[in-house]
Amino acid sequence: MRQLFRSSSSKHGMVPKGHLAVYVGENNHRSRFIVPIRYLNHPLFHELLRSSEEEYGFNPPMGGITIPCSESDFACYLNKMQQFSCADHSNCIKSSF
Repeated sequence: MRQLFRSSSSKHGMVPKGHLAVYVGENNHRSRFIVPIRYLNHPLFHELLRSSEEEYGFNPPMGGITIPCSESDFACYLNKMQQFSCADHSNCIKSSF
């Protein structure tokens, strides 16, 4: 699962159409993930963005969206966003945070 979303490109500017890059990690170790833009509408991703805002404000350390969680937790969140339909969003959020 992680390999589907983790950026392996050495050219960090290359993001496929319909996707966005986010930086994920804690402390000084962060990895770049490429996620579909449709996740921006998912309530679980909204929660991740809120935690990013609380941690970094509007001046993230990597210059882009930075999510303050472990890579393994983020991979679990991505998996949940893939699995749950719109009707299941509230259940997804309750079980994740």
